[in-house]
Amino acid sequence: MTFPLSLPGVGAGALLCFIPIVGEFVIPDLLAGSNALMIGQTLWLEFFTNKDWPVASAAAVALLLLLVPPLVLYDRLQRRQLEANR
Repeated sequence: MTFPLSLPGVGAGALLCFIPIVGEFVIPDLLAGSNALMIGQTLWLEFFTNKDWPVASAAAVALLLLLVPPLVLYDRLQRRQLEANR
């Protein structure tokens, strides 16, 4: 009974955590650099260190395609719920 009522909060919390985690590139560098390569670090390295703009652009588009569908889905679900509550 409680879990279905908390699903909007779970979805919002997941998106609020997922989006910054995907884009982080400063914090791992400040923390003495991580051995695990993150997408934000990859974009930074390809754009500014390697100057390989085609690869960096492809990675940025892939990141965009990964981020937009969950946001659109969440927005549609929220709009349906608001319409149902009227």
